Amino acid sequence: MDEITILQAEVLKVLASPRRLDILHLLAEEPMEVGRLATELGISQPNVSQHLAVMRAAGLVEAERAGRESRYRLTDADVIVACDVMRSVLERRLARLARLADSARLTDLLVPVN
Repeated sequence: MDEITILQAEVLKVLASPRRLDILHLLAEEPMEVGRLATELGISQPNVSQHLAVMRAAGLVEAERAGRESRYRLTDADVIVACDVMRSVLERRLARLARLADSARLTDLLVPVN
């Protein structure tokens, strides 16, 4: 197994948290401080800080000093592009499953009962 595959798996583990995805999407809009992220998400600052530390260790976000606070931003905007691609894949999958379910229900309605 090559190193890039291992790194990819590690980053995907970090992205496996819905809360971290929420944070990434907010940071894609603009850099933010921990307090603002906590307010936007309705969670505690320590919880946001823990998530940011994990994402920072994975190289997904970085902090820049803004006075007494740190403002976090994405290290690479293409992370959101990758997330959006996966979201599109999942939306298409759900649409296919819904069509299959609708088709199965229609078939059940059309099949005569003996």
